[in-house]
Amino acid sequence: MKIVDVSVLILSVALPIGIGFLGSLVGNGGNSEWYKQLKKPPWTPPNWAFPVVWTILYALMGIAAWRVWIHAGFERQSIALGIYLFQLLLNFLWTPLFFGLHSLSAALADIVLLWFAIAATIYLFWHIDAMASYLLVPYILWVTLASTLNLYIWIHYDAKNTLHGIRSPTEQHPKSS
Repeated sequence: MKIVDVSVLILSVALPIGIGFLGSLVGNGGNSEWYKQLKKPPWTPPNWAFPVVWTILYALMGIAAWRVWIHAGFERQSIALGIYLFQLLLNFLWTPLFFGLHSLSAALADIVLLWFAIAATIYLFWHIDAMASYLLVPYILWVTLASTLNLYIWIHYDAKNTLHGIRSPTEQHPKSS
């Protein structure tokens, strides 16, 4: 492997990890009082699992993008890598939408778009490098799980708010003493 390839690999892995880290800084994360008081489904993974799984997934995403890049660079793979970058943007936006703004509806819309963008990325990567698409399968499975969590919470809060006038989780936040 050439030095240029190693440099691109490092950048390819650092980009999604960095975006995930920035998203967590902007969105306050799953340890906030707001998140702790939400009614979550029984299949919700423990809080410690999220940063571990996301770090692994971000590394796999970076390796997948690198494999596509080394096949012909950005110019020849611009659509596939462009969709990949688009799904990174959607991935970044979810955390501040959900944890920062407490916008369950916007976060749900974002994660649904994210799921389709990941599916498109897998499809496009498959035609360039099958292994790159395989590396993204754990990612789409995890986002599927995350989507069910988001949907469950949305149904129990935002959907009921719209249908029955129930207060939002933000309004239900316990007052500090």
